[in-house]
Amino acid sequence: MTAGGRRNTGPLMVFFAGMCFSIGGILMKIIPWNGFAVNGARSFIAAVIIGVYLRFVLRHKLRFNRSVAVGMLAMAFTNVLFSCATKLTTAGNAIVLQFTAPIFIMIIEAAAYGKKPGKFDLTVCAIVFAGIILFFIDGLSSGNMLGNALAVCSGFTYAFVMMMNEMKDGDSWSSTFLGHSLGALIGLPFFLTTDFSTSTASTWAAALALGAVQMGTAYILLNYGLQTTPPITAILITGIEPVLNPIWVALFYHEMLTPLSMAGAVIVLITVMYYNYRKVRI
Repeated sequence: MTAGGRRNTGPLMVFFAGMCFSIGGILMKIIPWNGFAVNGARSFIAAVIIGVYLRFVLRHKLRFNRSVAVGMLAMAFTNVLFSCATKLTTAGNAIVLQFTAPIFIMIIEAAAYGKKPGKFDLTVCAIVFAGIILFFIDGLSSGNMLGNALAVCSGFTYAFVMMMNEMKDGDSWSSTFLGHSLGALIGLPFFLTTDFSTSTASTWAAALALGAVQMGTAYILLNYGLQTTPPITAILITGIEPVLNPIWVALFYHEMLTPLSMAGAVIVLITVMYYNYRKVRI
C-alpha cells in the first residue's frame, strides 16, 4: 500500500477501533463476574491475540524503556479502572466520564511540556468539569459515586494511552501488548476465585468477544490508525464510542442514563467534540 493509501485508511482504522470499543459496556453487563475478573479474562485473550499478531504478522520485537513502561501502566490501569467503573455505575456514565481524556491531555502537556493552555482551552476545561459535577451529584444519590470516580480516573490514564506515540522513544505496540499482559496478571487472582456456577454459554461468549474484538482487534486497529492519524483527530473519531456504548446497553440491557446524568453527558460530549473539532482545524 502506498503512503497516501496508508494516510487515507488511518482514520478509518481508528473509526473501526471505536466501533469495537463501543460494545464493551453491554458485554460487561452480561458477565456476572466482578470488574477485576472480567478485565483479567479479556486482557489475557487480547494479549494472546496481539502477541501472536506481533510475532507472526508484524515480526515486531518488543522494546522496554521508560516511555514503554508508562504506556504499559496506562494501558493496564485504563482497562482495569474502566471495567470496575462499568460494574459499579451505568455504562453510559463510565464511558462519558472516560471521554474526558482530551482535557487531561491538555493538562498533562501543560505540566510536562510547558504547553500553556489558552483561554479557549481553560473555558472548555471548566465546562467539561461542570458536566462531570452533574454525574457526581447523580452518583451521590444513586450510590454510584465510586464508579463515577473510577471512570474519571480511567479518563486520566487513557490520556497517556493516546499519547504513547508522542513520548520520546515510545513504542505503542510494545506498550499495548505489555499493558494487556499486566492487566491479565492483575485480574488472575480474582478470576481464579470467581464462582462460575451462574456462568452460562452467553457469559463465556461475551468474555471471548470482549478479549478478541473489544480489546484485541480494537487495539490492533488503533495502533495502525495512530501511525498516520494525529492523536487529537483520533480522539475526535473515537467519539463514536461514548455515543454508541450507552445505546447498545439501553437497547439490549435496558439500562438508561438518569436525566441528570444525561444532561452531564450532553455537556461533556458536545464540549469535547467541539474542542477536538477546533483543534483539528487550527
